[in-house]
Amino acid sequence: MPQAFVPLVDANTQDDLKSSLGRIGPLLVDADALSSVNLPPQTDAIILTSSSLSVDEAIKLLDDGAAQLVVQPSLAKELIGTVPSERLLLLLDISAVSSVSDKLRDGTSGVYLKTPGTPELDLLTSFRKFFPSDKQIYVAPPPNSALPTASLIRELSRASSTLVIPASQLTLSATSQDALNVSEAFLAPLTSDRPDGLFPTIVSSFNHSGKSLGLVYSSAESITESIVTGKGVYQSRKHGIWRKGETSGAVQEVVSIRADCDWDTLEFQVVQHGTGFCHLGSTSCFGGVEGLAKLEDTLRSRLQTAPEGSYTKRLFNDPGLLRSKLREEADELASAQTREEIAFEAADLLYFALTRCVAAGVSLADIGASLDKKSKKISRRKGDAKPQYATTSNIPPPKPESAPAPPAAATTLTSGPIKMRTAEITTTSPSERSKLLQRPVLRSAEMIAKVKPIIDQVRSQGDAAIKELTAKFDKAKLEEVVLRAPFPEEQMVLPENVKDAVDRAYKNIYAFHAAQAEKETLVVETMPGVTCSRFARPIARVGLYVPGGTAILPSTALMLGIPAQVAGCREIVLAVPPRPDGSVSPEVLYCAHLVGATTVLKAGGAQAIAAMAYGTESVPKVDKIFGPGNQWVTAAKMAVQNDTDALVSIDMPAGPSEVLVVTDSTGNPSFVAADLLSQAEHGIDSQVVLVTVNVTQEHLAAIESEVDAQANALPRVDIVRQSVAKSLIVKTTSVEEALAFSNDYAPEHLILHLENAPDAVKLVENAGSVFVGPWSPESCGDYASGTNHTLPTNGYARQFSGVNTASYQKHITSQQVTQEGLKDLGPIVVTLAECEGLEAHANAVRVRLNHSKA
Repeated sequence: MPQAFVPLVDANTQDDLKSSLGRIGPLLVDADALSSVNLPPQTDAIILTSSSLSVDEAIKLLDDGAAQLVVQPSLAKELIGTVPSERLLLLLDISAVSSVSDKLRDGTSGVYLKTPGTPELDLLTSFRKFFPSDKQIYVAPPPNSALPTASLIRELSRASSTLVIPASQLTLSATSQDALNVSEAFLAPLTSDRPDGLFPTIVSSFNHSGKSLGLVYSSAESITESIVTGKGVYQSRKHGIWRKGETSGAVQEVVSIRADCDWDTLEFQVVQHGTGFCHLGSTSCFGGVEGLAKLEDTLRSRLQTAPEGSYTKRLFNDPGLLRSKLREEADELASAQTREEIAFEAADLLYFALTRCVAAGVSLADIGASLDKKSKKISRRKGDAKPQYATTSNIPPPKPESAPAPPAAATTLTSGPIKMRTAEITTTSPSERSKLLQRPVLRSAEMIAKVKPIIDQVRSQGDAAIKELTAKFDKAKLEEVVLRAPFPEEQMVLPENVKDAVDRAYKNIYAFHAAQAEKETLVVETMPGVTCSRFARPIARVGLYVPGGTAILPSTALMLGIPAQVAGCREIVLAVPPRPDGSVSPEVLYCAHLVGATTVLKAGGAQAIAAMAYGTESVPKVDKIFGPGNQWVTAAKMAVQNDTDALVSIDMPAGPSEVLVVTDSTGNPSFVAADLLSQAEHGIDSQVVLVTVNVTQEHLAAIESEVDAQANALPRVDIVRQSVAKSLIVKTTSVEEALAFSNDYAPEHLILHLENAPDAVKLVENAGSVFVGPWSPESCGDYASGTNHTLPTNGYARQFSGVNTASYQKHITSQQVTQEGLKDLGPIVVTLAECEGLEAHANAVRVRLNHSKA
């Protein structure tokens, strides 16, 4: 694959520059500087070696993952035959080209050519006759050569050569006399054969083995932005710069940007988030994924949705059963004889192997990365089987059906201490720190495809579809789809202690949200005679989704309903899955009464979201939908938000529950452990992080001991065991360092167990909700302190707030200009409108100014 240039990086190269350079090609690193250079993930390294390097040292560099080595001819002679030719580049002075033997030429993939000055094209052209066109040629001028130019890069690429540029001569800023802009260097060889100058761009999925997601177009401007930001940015032929996911949330992380062999087409390899690449909500514009990628997506979905007691759920929850199945299928594959049998048994083994991976949070991309790493190794193990697996023949005979092998002894995750993994922030590299901040990738494209038929059925069949789907999914037969206010008193009877708790929670939550309401219009006179104002108005119709069915979640009804009530929303539709007899739990119905709900929809899942988004005979259409839910609900919310026919918005993106706890030596171990577990019990994908500040090993051990003891006493210990195993302890040396990590993580819930916890709040920049001090458990915010528990997850606290009174309002601006005010403002407007070529805009002001003069 052609490269515009290859950068030589060192310990002084800034991380942001390295990241940008790593997106557009391999990085060249001197072997002596390798230990001090942290390379970005998924970046190939070409190592420039010294004359003193031994064969063993060279092979170790390759074993450790180097893509290629630049080696002296003497070392190349010893490595050829042991190291594949594509892993070696020959280090030559240009004067020694003619003396290269056939063995050196055939045993390496190209040359690293040191030139005495600025490369001369005629000399390089003549040099080419010594090396075939499939050989790479890297041209390295002396270290203190003049700043390279885009035209030099272009000319060298036409001569099938690649210029080596020290990173000190490259910049992400504009080109200056000291440094060349990275994007300008990358763009130098590119040529467009289109009249509009754009470059056809194939977008492929890094997560799905390079599957094509779609065809777009790129411009110099969009390419530059992608190189610098690492986000998918393209050029719409109609609308200009297109930042993928800017409005939908379906953003892309760019892994690599490459040009094709003719320098007129690009490939962006990306990690796609959100609903997928296609505007129709699918993973790809060319249809869904197939094969192992499809199986992976299916298993990820089943991990969340498989019914308790089902075979799939048992495989995920019983490591002993899964281990036995893996051994059984491996044995059957080894015994298979025919082509068909081998394919059949291999498919079975792959199914169970991928089940094991998905249960542990391992993706196909992780497996691919491991295979790539192994493929780079030169040293090989002997390859004999371990003694317990050794056999006396190459292929054992098939097992008789009447005597199946006994299942392997089960080793389960139901024993041993429940512990978190630990990282020391002061010794963590930037790339490792970035991995600590990562959440599981949300794969919503498949779920949107699954909910679309449900949404379509509700749109076409209305109430009848809701009744049918509720009977299918909730096993409840509905006579009527909705309840209208006022709700029957006899259906809201509660135990006195529950009613009192709900009433007191309502009072606290109402007080806090009422204080948020904007009561006055903002008025600003921007210049004499020009008055601008802004005022709030309630969203007229809102839909509130309260998860439930057999569960009872009155707290969510309060959290969603009270701010709607405070904001003054005219119509409040509350959706909740019915109980098996078709009724609504009295706790939720009483909360609906308190918050002034006008309609209660007795339905859950995607069918409830669709009914509120589009309306039915009985269900009013709403303008905005709020509330948490499972992946079916989340996918349905994302689907209707992206449908212009629905004209409905949603509160925020959703993800697994999460908590980050910061503690110093004053933190009570039992309190800290309890706070961590309060979120860990939500699900196996819950995110739990403990950040310690100068905590001794003994104190940390006490916290871990409490986590283990309390977890084992919980009814949901099996879920907690899996979520805690994937959770994290981060050690820091100061409150500032701890909060800096927290701000980068942007947790849903942030709990501060610190000696001066109130003082630390001023350091908080990104969090859904903060719980200050040892007596502020997250549970208080979940139920009754007054703050809202519907909060941004998955790092969205960087740009989203939790649900609040303003979430149920829109803000309208107005302006009033007097005749005198227009005399001053008008000429400004006319000048700017004419500058933009919008003559009618200018004329609307001009006619008034002329009227004033008459």
